[in-house]
Amino acid sequence: MPILLAAIAASGLALVQPTAISHAQEDQIPALEDVPAQELEQTTRSVQGDLENVRGEIDLSAERIEAIRAEIEALDGDATQLGAELIAAGQRVDLADEDIRLIEERLEALFASEQSVRARLDGHDRSISNLLASLQRISAHPPPAIIVDPSDALGSARAAMLLGAVLPQLQERAETVTESLNELIALKQTALAESERLNANLTTLNEERLRIATIIEARSQGLEWLSDDLLREEAEAQALADRATSLEQLIAGLEGRIAAMTAADEATRAADSGQTVPTLDPETLRLAFADTARTEPAVPLEAARGYLSAPVAGTTLTTYGAADGYGGQSKGITISTAGGATVSAPADGWVVHSGPFLNYGQIVILNAGQNYLVVLAGLDTVTAEPGAFVQMGSPIGTMGAAPNLEAGAGASGPALYIELREGGIPIDPEGWWTAQTQQQESGTS
Repeated sequence: MPILLAAIAASGLALVQPTAISHAQEDQIPALEDVPAQELEQTTRSVQGDLENVRGEIDLSAERIEAIRAEIEALDGDATQLGAELIAAGQRVDLADEDIRLIEERLEALFASEQSVRARLDGHDRSISNLLASLQRISAHPPPAIIVDPSDALGSARAAMLLGAVLPQLQERAETVTESLNELIALKQTALAESERLNANLTTLNEERLRIATIIEARSQGLEWLSDDLLREEAEAQALADRATSLEQLIAGLEGRIAAMTAADEATRAADSGQTVPTLDPETLRLAFADTARTEPAVPLEAARGYLSAPVAGTTLTTYGAADGYGGQSKGITISTAGGATVSAPADGWVVHSGPFLNYGQIVILNAGQNYLVVLAGLDTVTAEPGAFVQMGSPIGTMGAAPNLEAGAGASGPALYIELREGGIPIDPEGWWTAQTQQQESGTS
């Protein structure tokens, strides 16, 4: 691995380390409806700070992605250069192979010459030994006292004549042996030098082969690493983008809730002071009523005209001002319901009264604020306690199973009577319900 890393660095392949996953992604984004109304502004500022951090991380991630892509493009662009380098390395390997072959041939010739010289020297071992022994005892001009015997002058003369004849041959033999020895030494030195050169070439050849393999592996590993890094960065960028989108949506929702509550507060102040209540759009109303932690009406009842939900699903039996079947006119509306149907609060308000009333069954009266009252009669059971604040849509009781007084003649089931009062005077509830509620009331849904 160190060789590979060194080769990658030498080849100009940049190693890009995987980026750390942003800690911001680990933070849970709160749900819009879970944010209390009193914490809307503080949460908005906090989320905006988170969004700025995420946007900064997105910019950094984009830079990292561009850098990785540039590395990949550069690596792909170096493919031609790497190919040429591999070809050149292959040529050097081929030259090294040829050089090694020639060196091996020369070594074989040198070894053959060495064997020939050794054979010649081996053939003259005895002569060389005698020659060396003689040369150790005599020289080209020995002292006469050593080789002349005074008592035998004739023998001495003969010996001198014999030595005179032998010495040139010994001298020639010595020179031949010396030349052979020198030749053998030269051959050994040449063989040693060629052997060292062979070893050096073999080392070079192995290094070239290793370098080729390393370049190939480095390029492959580099592309693989960069591709993995790119995938991780792109996944990180997508996660950051998704988080930024979620934060932007949350901020928009928080700002919408803040704007809705501000508009609702302004409408409430206008209603409380007797001024004209501004019209609120459905989205503002939806956001205002989305505050499940509210302890007072989300908006003035007049501002919620057309947005109130019917307290129970069913078919309208009588409308406001119609004959009530008892010789009078209805001051509200009557809805035929299913037995055991749940009755919900049609508006925000405080429970003024809950309990039985004459032969109307259980009734609930809600104070919706600004002198508005909502009367619900004909229930079988009531769960809302007097003095409690109830939110629009929250259950306040149930209907019975048998027809009751409000069902009217010929009705086959129970019915709920709904009356809307302003300043103690019944008013027509027509137009106060949502379109969906009106369809349910008319039985067309």
